[in-house]
Amino acid sequence: MGARGAPSRRRPAGRRLRYLPAGSFPFLLLLLLLCIQLGGGQKKKENLLAEKVEQLMEWSSRRSIFRMNGDKFRKFIKAPPRNYSMIVMFTALQPQRQCSVCRQANEEYQILANSWRYSSAFCNKLFFSMVDYDEGTDVFQQLNMNSAPTFMHFPPKGRPKRADTFDLQRIGFAAEQLAKWIADRTDVHIRVFRPPNYSGTIALALLVSLVGGLLYLRRNNLEFIYNKTGWAMVSLCIVFAMTSGQMWNHIRGPPYAHKNPHNGQVSYIHGSSQAQFVAESHIILVLNAAITMGMVLLNEAATSKGDVGKRRIICLVGLGLVVFFFSFLLSIFRSKYHGYPYSDLDFE
Repeated sequence: MGARGAPSRRRPAGRRLRYLPAGSFPFLLLLLLLCIQLGGGQKKKENLLAEKVEQLMEWSSRRSIFRMNGDKFRKFIKAPPRNYSMIVMFTALQPQRQCSVCRQANEEYQILANSWRYSSAFCNKLFFSMVDYDEGTDVFQQLNMNSAPTFMHFPPKGRPKRADTFDLQRIGFAAEQLAKWIADRTDVHIRVFRPPNYSGTIALALLVSLVGGLLYLRRNNLEFIYNKTGWAMVSLCIVFAMTSGQMWNHIRGPPYAHKNPHNGQVSYIHGSSQAQFVAESHIILVLNAAITMGMVLLNEAATSKGDVGKRRIICLVGLGLVVFFFSFLLSIFRSKYHGYPYSDLDFE
């Protein structure tokens, strides 16, 4: 029998030897260092975010709205990382700015922020801040902002969209309207709690007391209640007040007039159809009253049965009042609504 050869060595089934190609060790080392660096960068971002949130929570514990200058705005609002929403009111509260609407908007904004700060749903996902023009002029320039007050929402990620700017001109700045807008942008619902205000109740009580006292003193002669002329005058006063924009003034709180800081010129008529001055509403009230007086005189001249010459004079006076003051009113309308083609007498 022939000699048998040495038995061959077989590798166990399912196990195969794998060898790294030459020069792969530096690559693995570089990959490991890259992973360590990425992990360290992520950890650094988390620490930075935690510090920012902690600082914001500390400020919120002291006051519901914290003021920001340019550096704070860039650090806490513009610079990442950020996992919270920030509502910012851009305003001008310094007395030399003469922005009464800014002060009224600030009061509503304070009510809203306090309602959030002291609610049970308060968390670190939403903060309220303020940038005053005199403290953050560079912020206004950076955002190309030339009006105040303005409310903006800065989301946790990405840039603010058009809807993140509150439409103050159309909606107003009541705290309830701001809360609704914030709910649409952040899904955070704020229930507004207003401090008690008894001024309206006191005024109503005084009015009722005055009317009741007057009726009591005249209890033996109440014929004045049926005086048509008196009630007509009261109705006209209410109509003049409402049509001249007094309610708009009460809600928005515009300044009485505007003085140009460069040339000192005072404007009593606002140049935009979206706003007005208090003086402008007074001018409109007087013009409406004068036109109404002219119509009354025309009606008196047509219906009375007195002397013909006297009726003719009354008619001419009434017609002059209507034409002159209505033309003045129409010229104001044209100055606010640019492009309106119609006019009567040109006062421009």
